[in-house]
Amino acid sequence: MSIIKDEIEKIKKTVTAKNPYDTVIQDVLKVKKDETVLIIANPATVEIAQGFFHAVNEVKGKPSLIFQNDKTSFDNAEPSVLAAIGTNPDVAISVSNIKLGKDPQATANPYKTENGEEYPHIFDYLLDGKKSMRAVWTPGITVDMMNRTACIDYVELKNRCKKLGKIFEGAEFVHVTAPGGTDLMVPVKGRKLLNDDGDFSTPGSGGNIPAGEVFISPLVPGTEAGGDTKGCEGVIVYDGSMTFYDGDSILNIPITCKLENGFVTEVTGGAEAERLLHTISDAEKRAIEYEKNGKLPSGKGEVYKRNARNIGELGIGLNPAATITGNMLEDEKAFRTCHFAIGENYDNDAPSLIHLDGVVRYPTITLKYADGSEKIILDNGELKI
Repeated sequence: MSIIKDEIEKIKKTVTAKNPYDTVIQDVLKVKKDETVLIIANPATVEIAQGFFHAVNEVKGKPSLIFQNDKTSFDNAEPSVLAAIGTNPDVAISVSNIKLGKDPQATANPYKTENGEEYPHIFDYLLDGKKSMRAVWTPGITVDMMNRTACIDYVELKNRCKKLGKIFEGAEFVHVTAPGGTDLMVPVKGRKLLNDDGDFSTPGSGGNIPAGEVFISPLVPGTEAGGDTKGCEGVIVYDGSMTFYDGDSILNIPITCKLENGFVTEVTGGAEAERLLHTISDAEKRAIEYEKNGKLPSGKGEVYKRNARNIGELGIGLNPAATITGNMLEDEKAFRTCHFAIGENYDNDAPSLIHLDGVVRYPTITLKYADGSEKIILDNGELKI
């Protein structure tokens, strides 16, 4: 029996007294008595936000709930929401229908850590910079998704993430091919594999619900990390689903993106390809406008414009309960898939106004090491670890 069938059978046989909200609060975030928990929601996510609120009360934490209207990739979060995050809660849970929204003041004047790292959002600064907060963010979450995908075996997920982290150590390139036509060489020398393993119990940790992926930022040409290394080279054929500035969609016609030296040079396909190209072009134009209007620091407009075509992420889905539904929050976690994001990366050397994930079905992923050896970790979508 395949890995995914084994996992599905395990889920069916598991009987748990906890609902998915209790699972996240008690097992994933491990909220303690008197800890402050900020929950940020939209009208469309009321039921889920209230579920988290009550689950925090069950463990005698101190929940606060704040609402704002839906935000797209280009919208700012409400000032009251940003101020609430600025109170530095022990835990933040962003239950967004689309996005949390940008931090305009921090975009123009980024927060800086003692070692000089810059963060264009208060949420990221407290989570990744100061590491004073832990968090869960769920852009696009639905009640059905919550019920299906939150109660998984987090011990097994963490073990898989740990194994893959070890395998990625020392890898210089990742070669990704797929039946749909994807054929891409991804440079990763010196990069660390990150994970969304469902253990967000310590300050500075956080991720999605549903959890279940590992991901890495390809090297970016023209940066210190990239050095003289060329960026991603080849073709990505997105044939699962795609994120656009205003939401996600299953792809009726695949989107083909050609990559040269790390950046998207051509986008072809049907209506969804035009939608993607429009989102990228809009991000490029806005980057220049933002600098002119003081919304980006001087000199950053061209950087943000350039990175609107960057490949910011290669991720691998590891949640056995997730399927491709047209909602990227779940789609990118599905077994037998990988995903590539266009735009901002996770290593803070490719800032952009966008981060657009797209799913590739049944990939074969091969790691290549400096000594010439290779390791296949997915073969036509099947895990080989």
